[in-house]
Amino acid sequence: MTVLLELRGVSKSFAGIRVLKDVDFDVRPGEVHALMGENGAGKSTLIKIISGVHAPDEGGIIRIGDTQHKALSSRAAARGGIATVYQELLLFPELSVAENVFLGHAPRTRLGTLDWSLMRRQARQLLDSLDSHDLDVDAKVGTLSVANRQRVEIAKALSQNARVLIMDEPTAALADADVRRLMVVVKRLRERGVGIVYVSHKLPEVFETADRVTVLRDGALIGTHPIADVTEQSLVGMMVGRDIAQLFPKPVPNIGDVILRVKGLCFGDRVRDISFDLRRGEILGIAGLVGSGRTEMALTIFGITPATAGSIELDGRVISINSPRQARDLGIAYVPEDRGLQGLVRPMSIAQNVSMAALHRVTNGLFMRFAEEIRLAVEAIARLGIRARGPEQVVGQLSGGNQQKVVLGKWLATNPRILIMDEPTRGIDVGAKSEIHALMGKLAQEGMAIVMISSELPEVLGMADRVLVMNGGTSVATIDRAQASPETVGAAMTLATRSLEVAK
Repeated sequence: MTVLLELRGVSKSFAGIRVLKDVDFDVRPGEVHALMGENGAGKSTLIKIISGVHAPDEGGIIRIGDTQHKALSSRAAARGGIATVYQELLLFPELSVAENVFLGHAPRTRLGTLDWSLMRRQARQLLDSLDSHDLDVDAKVGTLSVANRQRVEIAKALSQNARVLIMDEPTAALADADVRRLMVVVKRLRERGVGIVYVSHKLPEVFETADRVTVLRDGALIGTHPIADVTEQSLVGMMVGRDIAQLFPKPVPNIGDVILRVKGLCFGDRVRDISFDLRRGEILGIAGLVGSGRTEMALTIFGITPATAGSIELDGRVISINSPRQARDLGIAYVPEDRGLQGLVRPMSIAQNVSMAALHRVTNGLFMRFAEEIRLAVEAIARLGIRARGPEQVVGQLSGGNQQKVVLGKWLATNPRILIMDEPTRGIDVGAKSEIHALMGKLAQEGMAIVMISSELPEVLGMADRVLVMNGGTSVATIDRAQASPETVGAAMTLATRSLEVAK
């Protein structure tokens, strides 16, 4: 069988700590080979060895076609037809699409000058071959969406005759429509005989796309299997080393009285006439397509974009929320969807991040009470199971799941009664997802009321006691857990009117 790339017995250590242990891996023409594992399993180290960023330890073998290497440089990997599209795209925003595609290897005239006309034509041909006819080769990359920048990065790889393309979490920042479009691009690449290494945490996506899957755990190879030979449950078990009967550990709820009542809530034309009740001990799932107004509703309730009409009642009393500080003081917390930009200061420590929303608890007049700040962080680490060296560790050094727990710890330090969680498990591995879900269930059992916004329908169905469906900036249905199914929720998500009211 033809193999484009093969690794045998590859290991890697950093500062005496072994992060990869005798890993075997190969890529065949025209296949999608999914690489999976929890954060810290060794996926990033393996793809960096393949792309020439890291050299493996002695003893392993890397073979590209018929050529054997002990290690690859970035240049050797590129010459061998290996290209990587990282989650953080490596493009120059001020340059055009064509310039980015051919950066460093642009066609030239016989006089040695850049052949701008040929470069544009070849860029156009590459993009058309990826079904990207709508992309303007003269547009500045900085003006493009994330999805379109990603397509430019893929075209850039193909311009260098890439035969193996590594895609690192390619859909992490994409809307559903862009994900579907990317799947078309992946299909085109397979038809061209390109072998794709597909790194993703999203199980449905892997089952839809991959031909084979390799699982790493704690730096070791757990197994490589045809995707048809594994199930979601067996794959999760391979990744986390234990059987997870369900990804959504949902304890029996103890739902109390209404704590929050929203009536006719509006913010301009983004949030329109939203009404719902939230009860103590309840997880209210918010479902809807991207652009349906889910996040905008959360921002309005939390006071970031104060309501322009409607009312909010807390414990039966009408309140006005005009700022996040007011919301916090009323016992409302908000975990945002983008933990990197909105939830954390990554160069700062766990202790500094955890205390950020509760400075009133760690200050005495003008002075910080550092012992109290450390105590809050130690409490959060223990309560939430944050895997860290200690409260002084820099947050940017933690895995995605542990960073999300720090954001949660920051807001729990304010002692909230209502917790709004926007995309609580985006971009984290399945083991960490299960832990976040278990924490949500525990908090709800303790009497906290939770609003959970998620683009993942299985997460909404698995964790919510009721589902509020949004469409076009307004609420179109409220569905009890017993009646909530992919069909009922999916139908409501695509409604254009508010005609569906399954349960109140």
